Amino acid sequence: MTTYHFIGIKGTGMSALAQILNDSGEKVQGSDVEKEFFTQAALEEKEIPIHPFSKNNITEGLTIIAGNAFKDDHEEIQEAKRLGLPYYRYHEFLGEWLKQYTSIAITGAHGKTSTTGLLSHVLEQTYPISYLIGDGSGKGHVDSKYFVFEACEYRRHFLSYEPDYCIMTNIDFDHPDYFTSIEDVFQSFQQMAGNVKKGIVACGDDEYLQRIQAKVPVVYYGFSDTNDFQAQNVTETENGTTFDVFVRNDFYDSFIIPTYGNHNVLNALAVIAICQYEGMKADEIKKLDSFKGVKRRFSETIVGDQILIDDYAHHPTEIEATIESARKKYPTKSITAIFQPHTYSRTKTFLQEFASSLRNADHVYLCDIFGSAREGDNKLTIEDLRVLIENCHVLDLDQTAKLKEYKDSVLIFMGAGDIQKFQKAYESEIKGMKEEG
Repeated sequence: MTTYHFIGIKGTGMSALAQILNDSGEKVQGSDVEKEFFTQAALEEKEIPIHPFSKNNITEGLTIIAGNAFKDDHEEIQEAKRLGLPYYRYHEFLGEWLKQYTSIAITGAHGKTSTTGLLSHVLEQTYPISYLIGDGSGKGHVDSKYFVFEACEYRRHFLSYEPDYCIMTNIDFDHPDYFTSIEDVFQSFQQMAGNVKKGIVACGDDEYLQRIQAKVPVVYYGFSDTNDFQAQNVTETENGTTFDVFVRNDFYDSFIIPTYGNHNVLNALAVIAICQYEGMKADEIKKLDSFKGVKRRFSETIVGDQILIDDYAHHPTEIEATIESARKKYPTKSITAIFQPHTYSRTKTFLQEFASSLRNADHVYLCDIFGSAREGDNKLTIEDLRVLIENCHVLDLDQTAKLKEYKDSVLIFMGAGDIQKFQKAYESEIKGMKEEG
């Protein structure tokens, strides 16, 4: 029996895949940098060994799965190739593994992780399933009926997958270090549509997804009455959002989700559509009302009279949606955005759009750009964004105490880098103030 060795096991997708294989009875180990990541708690809980990077980790009898963040000159990859071991990149192995199941891919520029989490939650209440969520969560089951997984379009990695079904949430221009234009992004989704074997569930309110051509049925969902699945009568309550669903203009049922914002209604509608298409009963699908959310997506902490929200939003569209959710959930509170841009290429491409989306908050603080190792030197600075937003300030890690002045407020810490360290620093400041008091 082989042992699967994960090079870069703390990555979100890698961590989830390692857990799936472990739960499925496979022997798993991995390596990574010694810095602590939020994904490693689940690995440690399942007693999956994590070693510091070293070519000595690579021995006969291993099957290697390498994270996409690591180049071919990595010492462990080079040693694996020298020994002639079975070797896969993350997306290549996942593409092979999912063939055992009825697989459902969730892809799109925004909403992948939340939709994957929500669909996994609903299916798991009725069936034994496996799932891979982009927040580092993964679960395997030897008798899985479904395999639900997040499929990322970056570098067209999702073309390694041939799922039975695919949910497409939206198409937007992102990853400007790879894609050349929105049309280039669209073409990658069009290619992905050709890989799907049974059916596509796509957001019909998205102008690009309306153009998708496929050999399999395409079921559309959204707010427009031209969609196969339409949400109507959306109402925010203290406990979340209620809405009615119409299937091809006939009333289907009413649903409740414990979240806020139109993007969350659309995510739920996608889940309802795929579940109904697969023959699930409405009462089974309604279990989406107990969904607790995924990591780093509107994750809330109450500190004194403030609500702190940790969110992965790193694109202008996502920032807008996160602020909208906070406004709808806490209509009487002011909103303070603390944003850390992720990659110089994305910041430069969307500079004006970032400024516009952040202006939806009452107060804005910016943290230095979290650069990617792929990018090298860059002359762009956080000051280039700050000057575009009125009354905006740059926040250093040792200045977080100033956030205390926003009484009875919502503080949203947003970004795909290490924005969490600013929230942790602030929480430590508050704890220190209480102890002194």
